[in-house]
Amino acid sequence: MQRRSKRFWWISIPMVAIIIYFIVDSMTQKSISSLPGDFEEVAFVRNEQNKGVIIRIYAVTVGDIAKANFDACADLFPTNDYGSSTTIYFFDKNTPYPTTLQLDPPHYDLSKFNAISIIKRHGSQK
Repeated sequence: MQRRSKRFWWISIPMVAIIIYFIVDSMTQKSISSLPGDFEEVAFVRNEQNKGVIIRIYAVTVGDIAKANFDACADLFPTNDYGSSTTIYFFDKNTPYPTTLQLDPPHYDLSKFNAISIIKRHGSQK
């Protein structure tokens, strides 16, 4: 009987430790709000394609342009393989910015809104 009890603990303790690790890891993931620059995602559009090329377009506001790390922010947005693209438009939070985007260029009304930075990432061709 004691042998079963030892085996139970030898299996249970590592399993509980792994589960705790996954929970802590998922709760402490970086997000754009944790980066310097006061980033906030305000608009998003994605094509309906689930196989092949996926196109994602984001509008993100920046509250502190001097401290903003645009590349670090762009790294947190997803990019898939097979020629997919992710485009992030950054706008000054203190000026008008779009709250909706469209898939067709231009992705927002250029006469009303002015992006302060644009970063485009492409997935690899496999």
